[in-house]
Amino acid sequence: MPRRRPRRAMGDSSRRPVFSVRARIVVAIVLAAGIGLAVAGVATYFVQRQQALAQVDSDLIRNLDQVKAIAAQAQPAAQQSVDVLLRSLIQQVVPAPSESALGIVAGQAAYVPGGELPFRLDRDPGLVERFAREADSNFVVMGTAASDRGTLRYAIIPVTVKGDPTQGLYVAAYDLDTVLTAIASPFRTYAIVAACALALTGLVAWFVAGRLLRPVRHLREAADRLSATELGQRIPVRGGDDLSLLAAGFNRMSDRLEESFASQRQLLDDVGHELKTPLTIVRGHLELLDPTDPAEVRAVQQLAVDELDRMDELVAQITLLAESRGPGFVDPAPADLADLTRAVAAKAAALAPDRPWTTEQVAEGIGALDVRRITQAWLQLAENAVKYSTLGGAIRLGSERIQGRAGILFRAWVRDDGPGIPEADRARIFERFQRGDGTRGTSGSGLGLAIVTAIAHAHGGAVDLTSSPDGSTFTLTVLCGRAEDIAPAPHRHEPLTEETI
Repeated sequence: MPRRRPRRAMGDSSRRPVFSVRARIVVAIVLAAGIGLAVAGVATYFVQRQQALAQVDSDLIRNLDQVKAIAAQAQPAAQQSVDVLLRSLIQQVVPAPSESALGIVAGQAAYVPGGELPFRLDRDPGLVERFAREADSNFVVMGTAASDRGTLRYAIIPVTVKGDPTQGLYVAAYDLDTVLTAIASPFRTYAIVAACALALTGLVAWFVAGRLLRPVRHLREAADRLSATELGQRIPVRGGDDLSLLAAGFNRMSDRLEESFASQRQLLDDVGHELKTPLTIVRGHLELLDPTDPAEVRAVQQLAVDELDRMDELVAQITLLAESRGPGFVDPAPADLADLTRAVAAKAAALAPDRPWTTEQVAEGIGALDVRRITQAWLQLAENAVKYSTLGGAIRLGSERIQGRAGILFRAWVRDDGPGIPEADRARIFERFQRGDGTRGTSGSGLGLAIVTAIAHAHGGAVDLTSSPDGSTFTLTVLCGRAEDIAPAPHRHEPLTEETI
């Protein structure tokens, strides 16, 4: 039976995109630049076209001034005729390069300028007839006409002489196609240059977008390779832009994931190892148990209950450590630090009534912290001091409220006069399921100091250890409020010399 191919999950990123973000950016940039260049070119063309048409009309009107000036310089009107005056006008007026002129007498083409003309008006009878029909004996008439030559813009100037009833017309016309072609020619060059500019813009945008999106590509590749067994993926970070910050954020996330998975694996290994011992003990005694011996049954029963209690305590501590990584593990609230210190000292003394307990210093003032968790951590340090210090030796507790860089700090410590902790073990004992060597005993689950560290970190603080052959001091330092939020303590303390927080 053939196997069905698994359906691709929605949003599966393993499929290569048909149209990449890089291509979209380049297309958008080129399209925007192309629209901008096209709008600028078209707008400029139409502005220059309107200016050229206005200049044509201005040149045609100027012909009227020339006609008036030539007529004024001619012989007196009594000795003139329309025919003579019109011939004189045609001979003296010089047309522009795209202009032609025509003299019309009694509706018939009579005179054209000498020399080389761009086009001849007299060769189009239809135009001559139109000029004669549209002419006005009192006003200059302007219009536009289509001819074999192309589109013409013309001005019809009436020419009259007193005493001569003949109708004369001076016609000046511009070839608009030639004028507009002269404008369009530079814009063809502009279009070629704009196309080259767009191509260059697209090329530059392609490389720039590729460089800017390189962290995103590395992010996608690293995310594809990321798995529970391969958490070491990191992205090279160059620069300080948003995408580089995204890559840096991914690296930090990968660090946290790797640390979390490593912690989980370590926890599972340690839990399996720690639970294996009581289970092995209980199983071994049950296998060797003689059911007919009541005393042995009671002994094995007591042993099994003790081991189960130890397992229950171990599970509770593991659960507490797991909760310490989530929100809501601590619930800070304003508390009297002096009352907290005295309460912990009283509870600690009950751990070993036969030992001398001393309160060295009491913090004064108010601090925002989780009293229940701080008490738990402080008593754990006191219990360790009872368990691992010299039998009958004194144990000293103390606290102080000081001003730190980040705000108000609460420091609580426990001192003992035990043999001290070897330097090689001082960092290791704060890890889960780690105990000191034989000089300080090996009993317990090995989670006590790990729980203290978790509580300190949840309060934005830390746990420090100072140890020598004359004894050890465990110091719990937590942030209990900002300077502007917490009232000052009534007693002044010496400034903190070591940089704790």
